[in-house]
Amino acid sequence: MESFIIEGGHTLKGEITPQGAKNEALEVICATLLTSEAVTISNIPDILDVNNLIQLLRDIGVKVSQTEKGTFTFQADALDLDYLSSDDFVNKCAALRGSVLMIGPLLGRFGKATVAKPGGDKIGRRRLDTHFLGFHKLGAVYNRISGRDVYELKADRLKGCYMLLDEASVTGTANIVMAAVLAEGTTTIYNAACEPYIQQLCHMLNRMGAKISGIGSNLLTIEGVDNLHGTDHRLLPDMIEVGSFIAMAAMVGDGIRIKDVSIQNLGIIPDSFRRLGVQIIEDGDDLFIPRHTHYQIDSFIDGTIMTLSDAPWPGLTPDLLSVLLVVATQAQGSVLIHQKMFESRLFFVDKLIDMGAQIILCDPHRAVVVGHDHKIRLRAGRMSSPDIRAGIALLIAALSAEGTSQINNIAQIDRGYENIEGRLNALGAKIRRK
Repeated sequence: MESFIIEGGHTLKGEITPQGAKNEALEVICATLLTSEAVTISNIPDILDVNNLIQLLRDIGVKVSQTEKGTFTFQADALDLDYLSSDDFVNKCAALRGSVLMIGPLLGRFGKATVAKPGGDKIGRRRLDTHFLGFHKLGAVYNRISGRDVYELKADRLKGCYMLLDEASVTGTANIVMAAVLAEGTTTIYNAACEPYIQQLCHMLNRMGAKISGIGSNLLTIEGVDNLHGTDHRLLPDMIEVGSFIAMAAMVGDGIRIKDVSIQNLGIIPDSFRRLGVQIIEDGDDLFIPRHTHYQIDSFIDGTIMTLSDAPWPGLTPDLLSVLLVVATQAQGSVLIHQKMFESRLFFVDKLIDMGAQIILCDPHRAVVVGHDHKIRLRAGRMSSPDIRAGIALLIAALSAEGTSQINNIAQIDRGYENIEGRLNALGAKIRRK
């Protein structure tokens, strides 16, 4: 198991460019299964979750070629459909959360898919009910295969319908949209997720010949078509990585420019950091974060303690609450972090408390952070990354800490961040892989 050794206390300075969006990559790569023609996707990040998904597509017969760094062409014209029900395929799916996004395209195009309980972060229960209920409304039937923790979905031809999703699930919306584009008739999805990456998926599908309207809202209308064709697509920059870099710049930066961030697709992420007192200067499509020797947390208009909480888009993404929490440890003032969507994502704060942070973990969903105002530095420590976002939050804490820290289980960080140590070392960090 690899580790990071981080020598804390070094300031970071310079320019950094965010990678392509991980969550968008998982969606649009799976969408290539909807056509037998070639689909070229650029700005794909070189990270474990994406690389494992690309390999899984190769395993089922997709022709994959890389034309340059970050650019791949996919052609699903000769799939091994028998392999989709094999134990080998099921076991690989069980180890990769992103594999769940293959269900919709396979069901829509071929009328069948096999589902294993997907792996991924250990951040609480991430149910698939929304996916299954949507597929069922489109006419699919599913059965649990005896003796295996596997479900098989089948449909002769999906039929469009109206559905109200029980939650605005991002992966659920993506999966149902990908199934519905080849369904017979019109599908209306209310309470659909509307994140920029869902919008990107819908725009890509429309360029492939789909007929999706209402993009950017929570009410999508999909007129089914008989087939889709190839296209080219470029991923947005990863908003979570942009937020992570803002946090690093505030904590240990001496002037950092984050290049080409697609500001219009960041939503309230910059303003959430501003609520913690972080100064962010917008310059074209770049963000510049100057050196912060002091930053003060806002309070609400009535003087009550600031609360930062996650919500479906256009609310604050839950993937950044761990990072915002770390930034708050060195602010002046107090803030309540309310993680509504996952029940164990805040448990990593015990490691920050061991490093000297003043945090009260109220329950699995809420933590109160009392900032040090840079008067007390965090102490170096030895810790393990429980998930991608807690991992990057701990890395930020270690960069600001006094002494040398070790983070184990960094495969979790590698799942979501491309060559993070090399890119940060270029800014002045001292991180080595062990």
